[in-house]
Amino acid sequence: MLLVGIDLVEIDRIEKSIKNPRFCSRVLGVTEYSQLEMRGFPVQSIAASFSAKEAFSKAMGTGLRGFSMNEVELLRGIDGKPTLKLSGRALQFARSCKLQFSVSVTHTRAYAAAVVIGQEIEK
Repeated sequence: MLLVGIDLVEIDRIEKSIKNPRFCSRVLGVTEYSQLEMRGFPVQSIAASFSAKEAFSKAMGTGLRGFSMNEVELLRGIDGKPTLKLSGRALQFARSCKLQFSVSVTHTRAYAAAVVIGQEIEK
């Protein structure tokens, strides 16, 4: 089984959203928040994180129902490679379907985009 989700978000929209202090706590997971905080909360990276969560929900086929956005974290490794860290109901769903997910993100000054691919874990 192969699942694909894609999302594109306007960075201006996220820039307006982060003015609400609840936005980041509702959308970002703990580790994700810490990583972004260390980098000074670049709006393009917050937008990429938001886009990755939307793309994940589309790959699952559920939309944003059934899990909280902060249960899907876009993390960057030391080498900068993006990965998804799942927790809570998002992790339960992935485990119950025996899926693992890969993510790719990009951004320009105006837009951030993400593609998430879910693939069945080989037995």
